[in-house]
Amino acid sequence: MVWLILGVVLWSGVHLLPIAGRGARDALIGSLGEGPYKGLFSLALVLAIVLMVVGWRSSGMVAVYAAPAGPLVTNALMVVALFLFAASGVPTNLKRALRHPQLTGFATWSVAHLLSNGDQRSIVLFGGLGLWAVAAILLINRRDGAWEKPEPLPMSAELKPIVGTVIAFAILFFAHPYIAGVSPLPR
Repeated sequence: MVWLILGVVLWSGVHLLPIAGRGARDALIGSLGEGPYKGLFSLALVLAIVLMVVGWRSSGMVAVYAAPAGPLVTNALMVVALFLFAASGVPTNLKRALRHPQLTGFATWSVAHLLSNGDQRSIVLFGGLGLWAVAAILLINRRDGAWEKPEPLPMSAELKPIVGTVIAFAILFFAHPYIAGVSPLPR
């Protein structure tokens, strides 16, 4: 469990540094240079993912609560999470209603998994990453101040994220047993 916790903390810290610790970030870039800083940033994220995977696999399943939802609810929330994530990378009208679609998608992913997994390692992984996403939203809002909504776009702008969502969901749905060892199908 220690490796899992360290992975979640490292992931959160590395992502929150440029948001909340701009002075420390700028000092690192000043002393290392921008390229090496970005390389170190990327390396730290890869290490965080490795720690989370190793920590997940080495932690036993310790039940904490009975999962209140099953795969159908989780899959529905995953469609929403993937759409939010896909919409964050292209101009869409969603960005007129939601300031942080990618982080909101990440938080939705977290909630989806906490609703269907009531074990200790799930709480650490999904709960920890969900808290990071919410903290990042709040800190970015505080740092950046008032939000200026983008101009409206034609409804066809939503087509790319919809297609991306369908493709990503299909891939994750079929790969999930190999990635997480659990089928997303109802039992």
